[in-house]
Amino acid sequence: RHVLAQDGLAAATLERISSEAGISRMTLHRRGVSKRDILRAVAERFEDDYRQSMWSALVAKGTARDRLRYALELQCGVTERNLATLEALSAPARDAVFHDSGPAGLTRSLFVEALERLLLDGAADGSLAQVDAQETATVMFNTVSHTYRHLRVGHGWSARRARDGVVRLVTEGVVPRS
Repeated sequence: RHVLAQDGLAAATLERISSEAGISRMTLHRRGVSKRDILRAVAERFEDDYRQSMWSALVAKGTARDRLRYALELQCGVTERNLATLEALSAPARDAVFHDSGPAGLTRSLFVEALERLLLDGAADGSLAQVDAQETATVMFNTVSHTYRHLRVGHGWSARRARDGVVRLVTEGVVPRS
């Protein structure tokens, strides 16, 4: 992760990675570790971080609206912890992490299921509007992840400012209308 964040994907050679890890490139070769394996491990670490964060929101107390807001704040936190790595990945490498393979290229269920569940819970408890949960969760995940990252990197906003702005905007879109 450090090499990716520091040097970018193209410069993150096995030579550079092994040097940073304090091992020889030959050690990686003997163990059958490729750059693709390392990218997969980085993606799995990101996925675990996201999964654990969303679990916290799913089991939290409060209305579904409160838990959804919390989930989106946690999503910003996951993005923040992985910001440099996500920026270093090429578009195809990011797509491999976030999208299912196939012609539709949908956001992987891992990243939208928790938000979907919270949207359904909110419709049931009246704290959120009735929406197409799958589509709305997909829009929410992508809006929060991409916009947060862009505001942090492209505009230099603080983590708090980017998180608060994005989460407020996204959650207001699913508040029940009177």
